[in-house]
Amino acid sequence: MTGSPGGPDAAAVCLDVGSYWTKAVLVQPDGTPAGFAEHPTTPDVLEGVDAAVAAAAASVGRHAGGPAPEVLACSSAGGPLRLAVVGAERLTATEAAHRVCRSAGARVVGVHTGPLAEDGIRELTGQQPGVVLLLGGADGDDPEVLLHNAGRLAGVRGRWPVLLAVPDAARDDALELLRSGGRTVTACPNVTPRPGELVPGPAREAVAEIYARHALGGPGDSGRFGVMARTRTPVAVAGGAAVLARATGAGVLVVDVGSATTDVHSAVPPGAPRPGGVRPDAARSDGARSEDGATVMTVEGDLGVRDAAGSVLVEAQTEGLVDPVEADLLAPAVGALEAASRGAAPAVPADRGAAAEDRRLAAIAAVVALRRHLRHTGRIEEAAPGGMPGWIAPGDPHDPGAGPTGPAGEPGNAGAAAGGSARVAGARPVPEAGGGVPGPRRGGDIGLVVLTGGVFRQRDPAGLAAVAETVRRDPVLLAALAQVDVRVDSESVLAPAGLLAAHGREEAARALLAERLPR
Repeated sequence: MTGSPGGPDAAAVCLDVGSYWTKAVLVQPDGTPAGFAEHPTTPDVLEGVDAAVAAAAASVGRHAGGPAPEVLACSSAGGPLRLAVVGAERLTATEAAHRVCRSAGARVVGVHTGPLAEDGIRELTGQQPGVVLLLGGADGDDPEVLLHNAGRLAGVRGRWPVLLAVPDAARDDALELLRSGGRTVTACPNVTPRPGELVPGPAREAVAEIYARHALGGPGDSGRFGVMARTRTPVAVAGGAAVLARATGAGVLVVDVGSATTDVHSAVPPGAPRPGGVRPDAARSDGARSEDGATVMTVEGDLGVRDAAGSVLVEAQTEGLVDPVEADLLAPAVGALEAASRGAAPAVPADRGAAAEDRRLAAIAAVVALRRHLRHTGRIEEAAPGGMPGWIAPGDPHDPGAGPTGPAGEPGNAGAAAGGSARVAGARPVPEAGGGVPGPRRGGDIGLVVLTGGVFRQRDPAGLAAVAETVRRDPVLLAALAQVDVRVDSESVLAPAGLLAAHGREEAARALLAERLPR
């Protein structure tokens, strides 16, 4: 059963189709949760969808003769956007690609430098990119290599678009070459305008737009799945964050730790300023600026607890979150998770030790994603001692980690995260609430942080409390979150609440969160 015959007086099956798991929560019209089911996301997405919906709907109590449940669906089955970069020089191209992907839902899968030859083309196509970032060096550089690469990319088979971020003087010629081969091209300002400087913001914004079209996944916009799942999961989670902000009158941060991506959402109540003085290029959720308040999202394509587990461990070391001893202890688990992610069935913790490793990786992913998000929205600013000044134009508003002389907390400047200090910009911690959904607080402040995602559906209150404490006590986040209530959504109700609210069921959404979002 995957139709939507019901209405506000019917129960709802809130469906979240992820890249590894498809989850379904049955919610009664009054907001009472009545059932949960999950199924591995299948190659034919509808197979897993039908199984999860049927299992969840089985407990609706149809013997009473009520209407069939309405199916409300969101999807992130597409996973992160896979980005390959083609440039002139490896170090610059690598750094540029990672900066462009940061907080935009993308992951770097290949770096290709110099004139593309046949073997390079084969390697690039084998990486199955969702987009290719084509760089052309600094303004005034000889465009010979750029134009050669544009010509080669024009003739490559594959439907992926090209993001052209090159000097103005060579842009028209490169565009003509690419389009002569039928390639879809998005042009944006040069990422490397001067030697040693990166300005990734405009390209990052373009990548975020491509990711938004990619994330739904499934068999396309036509057919049953396309009709059913028109909402991206990050947008549904953002909707749940907005419900909390409206209900509490306070600023809310939600971190959704997934198997392949981790997204963070800032929501403020109606009439409050935009979250934390957010920078102009911050990726916003659908309907982010409205009378209902503002919601800002960032999506990290390199942070996830299954196929991105290795990247989580790398970023944890870069950010100074784990020492070499812990990294060595976690490495076997990370390797096993990544290997399992390439298999037929997603990994499930086999014992308490594996569950604890899962929670630790999820806590690390949440902290790294929160640090990036709060830098991106201007709510924490890191001192940046040492490092590699000149990687970014000083004060570039497009860079989520830019300090006064360079990037903070990224490769080449890891000392800022590991040992630097953080100060809060435009965010004041507020007292904890008593119980249930917290009461109203000063609008615009961070009043509540919620951790959500399938990894937290564990019946280990002490373990989940330790995850929340890891986030609250992180030395970089401490100034912003020291007195903030941090909760774990162990019932996976944030996305369902967002779906309910988007379909006119605001009261049911609030009731669901009040009942099932534990302290």
